[in-house]
Amino acid sequence: MRQDSRSGCPVATTLDIVGDRWTLVILRDMLNGKRRFSQFLDSPERITTNVLTDRLSLMERAGLVQKAAYQLHPKRFEYTLTRKGEALLPLLQEMCRWANRFVPGTWTAPETFMTRRIS
Repeated sequence: MRQDSRSGCPVATTLDIVGDRWTLVILRDMLNGKRRFSQFLDSPERITTNVLTDRLSLMERAGLVQKAAYQLHPKRFEYTLTRKGEALLPLLQEMCRWANRFVPGTWTAPETFMTRRIS
């Protein structure tokens, strides 16, 4: 069990990592091809820069993403999912199916997202 986990419960442990309001949205964006800070800011949820910086840092520490500089002056980074981060794809797909079934007015995810498989 992780030291910062509330318990050994797999649901609680997973929520300790991705259970905030933004992490799964950022993962969704990454699974749909976004990699750069400015691209995440363009999402319809309108995450603020300080929250985005914080979440990307938390995701990196949790091993969900890795960052690499794509420009040195000024220094800018792009983020890619690790295998651990990509493994959350089925969870996000099921969340889409659940919302489309039970929450009227939710968007239908692109077919390319819903049929994608973990590599």
